[in-house]
Amino acid sequence: MRRFLIAALATLAVFGAQAQSEKSADKTADKPVEVAGVKFDATETIGGQKVLLNGAGIRYKFIIKVYAAGLYLAAKTSSPEGVVTAAGNKRLRIVALRDIDGNDLGKLFTKGIESNNTREEFVKAINGMLKISEMFATRRELKKGESFSVDYIPGTGTVVSINGVTQGEPIKEPEFYSAFLHIWLGKNPPDAQLKDKLLGIQSQRN
Repeated sequence: MRRFLIAALATLAVFGAQAQSEKSADKTADKPVEVAGVKFDATETIGGQKVLLNGAGIRYKFIIKVYAAGLYLAAKTSSPEGVVTAAGNKRLRIVALRDIDGNDLGKLFTKGIESNNTREEFVKAINGMLKISEMFATRRELKKGESFSVDYIPGTGTVVSINGVTQGEPIKEPEFYSAFLHIWLGKNPPDAQLKDKLLGIQSQRN
């Protein structure tokens, strides 16, 4: 009888430890991530669907912090192509860490899409690229602390919001969003460490 009680208590202790561990893991998973003073919530809702923070990091130009970026997906992945081909809603949220010229931002998007996609992918993305470049060109400047989100909603297209306000009509072509994500996740990203961070990878780069 005594042996039975000892075994039962030991089993309860193991289950208790596991439950506590799972509870702690859940709390950690729900905690927001802070990058350069910018908070990225662990989850957000796009078009009624919950998405998870896949990763977040800082875009540096030399030693200057330009912006903080966070990538949200329906399910986490550490593969660039996994991000591009993932089903469900997606979001790339960018918060300026210094004043950024809107015209320059539009040009950088165009250059980034061209350098990280095939000629065929680039051609398919032209319509969306012109629309998003125009949105930021008319904005003139994204001031420090301001933000924009570029969402992909299946059946709707790419939706751009600046400081929470939707800009223009959705970009219908699904190829555009894939080409757009390749700016940061392609072979020639503007910041290799940011690419790793968005993919949730612990960067080994110097």
